[in-house]
Amino acid sequence: MATIRIGTRKSPLALAQAEEVSNRLRAAWPELETELVKITTSGDRFIDRPLADIGGKGLFTKEIEEALLAGDIDIAVHSMKDMPTLLPDGLTIGCMMEREDPRDMLIADDVRSLADLPKAARIGTSSLRRAAQLLMLRPDLVIVPFRGNVETRIEKLKAGKAGATMLAVAGLNRLGIMDAPGFVLDIHECLPAVAQGAVGIECREHDAEILGLLEPLNDPATAIAVSCERAFLKELDGSCRTPIAGYARLNGSEIHFSGLIAKPDGSAHHKIDLFGGISDALKLGKDAGEAVYSKAGSGFI
Repeated sequence: MATIRIGTRKSPLALAQAEEVSNRLRAAWPELETELVKITTSGDRFIDRPLADIGGKGLFTKEIEEALLAGDIDIAVHSMKDMPTLLPDGLTIGCMMEREDPRDMLIADDVRSLADLPKAARIGTSSLRRAAQLLMLRPDLVIVPFRGNVETRIEKLKAGKAGATMLAVAGLNRLGIMDAPGFVLDIHECLPAVAQGAVGIECREHDAEILGLLEPLNDPATAIAVSCERAFLKELDGSCRTPIAGYARLNGSEIHFSGLIAKPDGSAHHKIDLFGGISDALKLGKDAGEAVYSKAGSGFI
């Protein structure tokens, strides 16, 4: 194949991730040419409403997956935290890139911890997961809806629409924004979104040539951890209306998974920690989901 057509959203972060995939493919296969195909998704068009009100996280992948199934692109680059747990028939995640820092950062001037935020500080975020965990620690905080790409949210903050906002460290790193004021929250303070920091490459399930080309880019440890987290999310049938967090880390042949579900206002939550072998990553995530669901009850989700 002379040219690999790489489908991507048009946001600066999505393009940075697609460029990284392009560079790595050409480094692994010097004879290859690559082309970025920029696609506007429904999630990009409707930025004035919460995702939960317009169909959920799948809105960031629908049009790109349609292009993949139609043969208009050869691969699609996704932030795995935006990916529904069920893929369309005929598609698969053919590669998982090495994961970036999965943590969240609170962006604000002259703030080095949550305790530094003034009482009733306004925090701009449209993530129910982030909002719930902030309110669990600081019930006095006021959550202000913020949507848009990284740069848009930083501009909203500068315009005074909130006193602080939260962004993924991975996105800031990939965009080269290393000097944002604020602090990184510890994993124990704010558990990441499932698959946060991981970039997946989607392709047609039976495209052996593409799957072979992607093999040098795959990071097995990231693939194992993300499979565990997504199994947890799938078991809970997670949607944008329920704050759900999950993070798996590997230590030799063992895997440690932490999961959380919460009420959007932070008034109640259920957390779980499980350990197992990496060969049982999928089962561990599924078991964690079943245990949390059993504790919380169907009315919590």
